[in-house]
Amino acid sequence: MKNQYLNDVLETVKKRNAGEPEFIQAVTEVLETLEPVVEKRPDLVEAGVIDRLVEPERQIIFRVPWVDDSGKVQVNRGFRVQYNSAIGPYKGGIRLHPSVYIGIIKFLGFEQVFKNSLTTLPMGGGKGGSDFDPKGKSDGEIMRFCQSFMTELCKHIGADCDVPAGDIGTGAREIGYMFGQYKRLRNEFTGVLTGKGLTYGGSLTRTEATGYGLCYFTKEMLAANGKSFEGQKVVVSGSGNVAIYATEKATEMGAKVIAMSDSNGYIHDENGIDLAAVKQLKEVERKRIKEYVKDHPTATYTEGCKGIWTIPCDIALPCATQNEIDGESAAILAKNGCFAVSEGANMPSTPEAIEVYFANNMLYGPAKAANAGGVATSGLEMSQNSQRLSWTFEEVDAKLHSIMKEIFKSCDEAAKQYGMEGNYMAGANIAGFLKVAEAMKAQGCV
Repeated sequence: MKNQYLNDVLETVKKRNAGEPEFIQAVTEVLETLEPVVEKRPDLVEAGVIDRLVEPERQIIFRVPWVDDSGKVQVNRGFRVQYNSAIGPYKGGIRLHPSVYIGIIKFLGFEQVFKNSLTTLPMGGGKGGSDFDPKGKSDGEIMRFCQSFMTELCKHIGADCDVPAGDIGTGAREIGYMFGQYKRLRNEFTGVLTGKGLTYGGSLTRTEATGYGLCYFTKEMLAANGKSFEGQKVVVSGSGNVAIYATEKATEMGAKVIAMSDSNGYIHDENGIDLAAVKQLKEVERKRIKEYVKDHPTATYTEGCKGIWTIPCDIALPCATQNEIDGESAAILAKNGCFAVSEGANMPSTPEAIEVYFANNMLYGPAKAANAGGVATSGLEMSQNSQRLSWTFEEVDAKLHSIMKEIFKSCDEAAKQYGMEGNYMAGANIAGFLKVAEAMKAQGCV
């Protein structure tokens, strides 16, 4: 970066957060795109907005003891990072995965600040989780873990303070156990968690929201550049909610999804993925995706995930996890004719991959904009809870579609305003930042 102030801020971040590469990567990407903003808005520098923005308001780390089915005490570590509340209560998911540590949670919370700002809804940014692995655990073990986790977390959250949601490893089952424990401890029935079951305050469309929203954003990005999903071959990584419903919506929009994956490997079906079969495997039977090929002789299964990006396609929708596309994989995508990458996972492209996208004039939809549909619908669930109302699937889906169109519009206009037309990564960072920055400046040094 040419700007000395931003370089100084980044150096401070690196010193304070050594050993947290994901967080440093996320901050670096944002600061690099804010150079033209800093030059035009010295008042934000004088107010110390960026110095404050790279430091979370609050970081909570706690012990989570629970008893397994054999009667043995297990201990995990729980986290909640309440990153920024300038425009609303903290909002962000709870991730349950062995890879979770404070750096991952901070990176996700930082990204959430911008993502939530882009949704146009009054939500701040936060994130939480634990290094607990729900895979292979019984319902009883998961319940006992979730109850222990919430016994501590409940002291720090509330409908007007911090509203967690689901994320990797935290689905309807886990949210249910956590909500039940919160209600028991606090003696109140409030919209403190989103992603709840429909029988106790959940919202229709929430399951589909991130995948659908990804496609709504991508549709707008393609249309702005004279393209569409119609007749295009699409590769989707992952096979969780985001990947499944991105596949469903992309197919509805006329595309043919030819590959999906899980943490063990990927399937390739040139005839188009049989989504009903994938849903049966992953949502009902909870089996590995390799089982797909048993009933689909034209499909192939390959161990390992990275190879999915060697499959020739027109559009890539990474929906698995962070940094899944590196520079080498991006170069192969470009060589094979891929013209658009839009992110359903959080930060699935490395900085080297993003450089390849821009060098090859590929359309790039960054995660904080493209996958904001999930948290947008969580915000709509919060609204329904506050009003004691329940909207129809069609009503929520229409609101989601409108929000994603507005997010693309904000990214597009911000990029143009600051001389980076077509750079939707810069546009997303700038548009998300400015709303939060103005609120922080107006509220003084807090």
